[in-house]
Amino acid sequence: MRRGARAFLLAIGLLQATASAQDFSKIQIEKIVSGLRFSEGPAWSREGFLVFADVPTNRLWKLVPGEKAEVFRENAEGASGDAYDAQGRLYTCESRSRRVTRTDKKGQIEVIADRWEGKKFNAPNDIVVRHDGNVYFTDPAFGSQADARELDFHGVYRIAPKGQLSLVAKASGRPNGIALSPNGRTLYVGNSDEHNIRAYDLDRSGEASNERVAISDIEGVPGGIRTDEKGNLYVAAKGLAIYTSSGKLLLNLELAETPSNCAFGDPDLQTLYITAKTSLYRIRLDVKGSVQY
Repeated sequence: MRRGARAFLLAIGLLQATASAQDFSKIQIEKIVSGLRFSEGPAWSREGFLVFADVPTNRLWKLVPGEKAEVFRENAEGASGDAYDAQGRLYTCESRSRRVTRTDKKGQIEVIADRWEGKKFNAPNDIVVRHDGNVYFTDPAFGSQADARELDFHGVYRIAPKGQLSLVAKASGRPNGIALSPNGRTLYVGNSDEHNIRAYDLDRSGEASNERVAISDIEGVPGGIRTDEKGNLYVAAKGLAIYTSSGKLLLNLELAETPSNCAFGDPDLQTLYITAKTSLYRIRLDVKGSVQY
């Protein structure tokens, strides 16, 4: 790939899709930020910008489309996963401080979860907020994070709108990316060790049940997950893998770098931003992303 913010077209071998799926026959990929060390956690704000993390440098970045990226927050405590709620507040998984925080629109940071039954989390990784204020996040431990563990399991958690913390699942492997279906009734959680995505039914209150494997045999390590308005899943793994809600692979898009996460953005929500090691990429699609605000 040529360096710099130059678009290029990839010829893509495409599986035959259903009539409800979009046309992926040609996708234009653009590198828009480079020089990062390990990018993660993209999240789109309705105020018209993208927030994403560069984990090793301990920074959150802000990108307004068409402008140069600027530092959003220094000393970001190892920010890894980010999400916005319906009120425009930013939720962040802080892997170094081992907590989940919420930042209001004035920039005030509040710790909303840092322990389970008196023990510190492992290293909160990724997060999603439902339209009604229910928050779901994953808590694995990768590499040296395992050395300081107080909990003897990797967990998936829920924070109810009034702040009550509950355990959704003790994962058999390390949970990673997390996302919601367009209607907010299904929770998806990627498992890095099992190379699969598990699904949970969510009731009106936000409680989870009926754990099951929704997608199996993912090539590469599944990281971040997003859904579009049709219910398709976009999984950052060896490439960017796109599946139907029933688990059928539509496309595996190869990038020059291994992707870590993704998020829909721009005012029309038809741009998918992809964090991939040292760079941030984007692709335009003919389908809108699914958001909960």
